[in-house]
Amino acid sequence: MHYGRWILGLLAAAMLSGCITPPIPPRIKRNNPEAKPDTGPFWWGISSSAFQTEDRGEMPGSPNYFKTDWDLFAEAGRVPPKGDDATFSWSQFDKDLEALKKIGVNHYRFGVEWARIEPRPGQYNEAALRRYVDFARKLKAAGIEPVVTLWHFTFPDWMVVKGKPGRSRWLSPYYRERWPLFVDKVTRAMSPYVRTYVPQNEPNGDLALGYISSVWPPGMFLDFNMHARALTQSTWGFREAAKIIKQNRKDALVMAVVALPYWIRTFWDPTSAYYNFMQRINFSHLDRTYDVCDLIGFNYYYTEYADFTALLALKARRGRNYSLLGWVIQPHSLYKQINIVAKRYGKPIVITENGIATSRDIKRVRYLFNHMLEVKEAMADGADVRGYFVWTLVDNYEWHHGYKAPFGMSRMDPVTKRRLLRPSALFYKGLIETSEESSMLDEISSQPELPQGFIER
Repeated sequence: MHYGRWILGLLAAAMLSGCITPPIPPRIKRNNPEAKPDTGPFWWGISSSAFQTEDRGEMPGSPNYFKTDWDLFAEAGRVPPKGDDATFSWSQFDKDLEALKKIGVNHYRFGVEWARIEPRPGQYNEAALRRYVDFARKLKAAGIEPVVTLWHFTFPDWMVVKGKPGRSRWLSPYYRERWPLFVDKVTRAMSPYVRTYVPQNEPNGDLALGYISSVWPPGMFLDFNMHARALTQSTWGFREAAKIIKQNRKDALVMAVVALPYWIRTFWDPTSAYYNFMQRINFSHLDRTYDVCDLIGFNYYYTEYADFTALLALKARRGRNYSLLGWVIQPHSLYKQINIVAKRYGKPIVITENGIATSRDIKRVRYLFNHMLEVKEAMADGADVRGYFVWTLVDNYEWHHGYKAPFGMSRMDPVTKRRLLRPSALFYKGLIETSEESSMLDEISSQPELPQGFIER
């Protein structure tokens, strides 16, 4: 990450708007039975994304060869290249399925790559769509409920106009034309096997990193006007997708997924401008879309301090209380964030991503154990939490971190492509097996803090 520009951006944002106020919570209907869908037993899951795991599967020159805006950003030298292989989840999906069955999850969240399905405007790769449908069918046959993400950070390259970010990605003239058609085509095809859809993954994070900090595509720095325009487009797209999803399957569930790190006020932010700015980043998209959602999903990884000097220390942070990326590990913040979201929106909650980048798997076990305890505590105190998803199944491409951030509960054998399960996967498996559906995590307190036989690696 370009920490210097990120920090300068936040500093400038706070200075330019010292009177920033926190986002005002939306007015919600209390005790609305329609806001409490039946989702069945507790969702034990794992999340992944298409771009981060799939091999391309098409040769240059093929009519179905495709690129994304992230490929173009990497070619420009802005982020590490993913390459054409990743973890081979396109050609070797059965290897993922084998690992999922061994772990024993009952839900799996995976994404579809828009560029793969529509490599040119209006030109669909029907075979690719059928393959995605087959993924969902195989999951259902294995007793694993598929949860499908329709957009996970990447756009087709034909939605990028070189040198014109104001006409690219969310702001492309193609977006309002092609997005509804893409959503309709995918959800119609998948409707026999898929009930739960995520229209967009972490749109709030994408907008902040792409239009304010310049770290992600389209690489804009402090362009608040373009950020506002992209936010409008993104929320329109989410609401449009939710409508189409419901049209194509009457009992479908629409789930939001946003990034919600927990921010703490500090002495170095006396006006709370920085804190309030980050709260707006957290909630601005969800405040505009929660009402069309059946479930509020959020991704929680870390806590951060509303302190510009703290971000300067990211690369230097090491030790028990930090991830490999320098993220602050503070499990109780997950409990707090669950309660904030529950109060703010009044809808069932799913923890859609939770995990840690570490080369020491015993640290991952501790991380998962302690965060699950906080989920249990929140539920005991009345929070309506319906599920928990670990990020992720196998070490993969982690955006601007490249392949240097191992989040997986497994690693890929480079020869056989099998997923070699780590002790954290076995820990998760044991937790799922010993927990009663009606009293999620009741058994966890009796688990040993560090399961015996686990080796640090």
